Amino acid sequence: MRIGGISTLEAVHCKREASVLEAALLMRQHHVGDLIVVDEVDGSLMPVGILTDRDIVVSITAEGLDSKSIEVGDIMSTELLSTSEDADVHETIEQMRVKGVRRLPVINSSGTLVGVVSVDDLMEFLAEEMTELSRISLRQQSIEKQVRK
Repeated sequence: MRIGGISTLEAVHCKREASVLEAALLMRQHHVGDLIVVDEVDGSLMPVGILTDRDIVVSITAEGLDSKSIEVGDIMSTELLSTSEDADVHETIEQMRVKGVRRLPVINSSGTLVGVVSVDDLMEFLAEEMTELSRISLRQQSIEKQVRK
């Protein structure tokens, strides 16, 4: 299965020039714990970093800093790991496990942001797969009962 088939297509994002307060308000408005930080290049959104609610707490709130005067670009994580929309689900899981990240921007072949995939998305997908597997035995039993009447 391709990761593009299970990712959230509308990744909440902001530009690096946004204030941390604006970013926090976006997170609250969209009920998310992270924002993909983008630069706009020729009308395309190119991911350049990620900002999490934890980044805000540890870098701003815990330090007593003013979230209105600090830009997202000052505290975002710039070691951005991303995945292609054509990547295999299992490869993406391994990539996230090795790097210890819970969310990945999903990009197309041009490097443009097309979505985000989270551990929650992957767990939901895998749970559905497990449910389908569990139905095999039930179906097999049902067929056997019909054949052996």
